[in-house]
Order: sequence, then C-alpha cells, then structure tokens
Amino acid sequence: MKSKPSAAEIKKEREQAWIGDCILELFARTWILENHGKISGEMAMRMTNNQFLANSGNPTSIEAKIGVIYRTEGMEAAFSWIEQELLPLFLKQEKNRK
Repeated sequence: MKSKPSAAEIKKEREQAWIGDCILELFARTWILENHGKISGEMAMRMTNNQFLANSGNPTSIEAKIGVIYRTEGMEAAFSWIEQELLPLFLKQEKNRK
C-alpha cells in the first residue's frame, strides 16, 4: 500500500507543477501559432486546463512531470514529452469537438 505523501513532498510537487504549468502554456501558445497562424486563448485554455489534463491523470502530477523534465533535460525535452503524451489526446478531442 502506498503511503500518504508528506507535506514536503506535496510542496515539492506543487512547485514543480507551477513551472510545468508555465512550460505547458508556452507549448500551447507556440503550437497554436505555428499550426493555426493566429492567437486563440480559447484553444490554449482547452489544451492546458485541468479538465483536459485529468484525462491523462492527476493534473498537478502531469504539470509536475513537465516541470521536472524541463529542469533536468531542458525545454526541447519538455516540449517533446508534451507533443508525444498530451498533444494526441488534445487533437482527438478537438476533432470530436468539431
């Protein structure tokens, strides 16, 4: 049985998620401009909100993972992870939305 995370572990995950959230937002804005040629705050929100992230797991944990990748491997690695792990689901949801 998994033990309950300590207050220090929760604090660390939240700090990592805070950075990861920023990286995810930057990825979303960059991707939207490169692929749609315009600013779309609504699309960026759909790609980064907790409701979307919850489809892949705990939103804070996902953002924390992005934050850890960014800090240990850099922006390119973080963007690559997002592109491989989150973008396919986002594209599927966008297709279903239309």
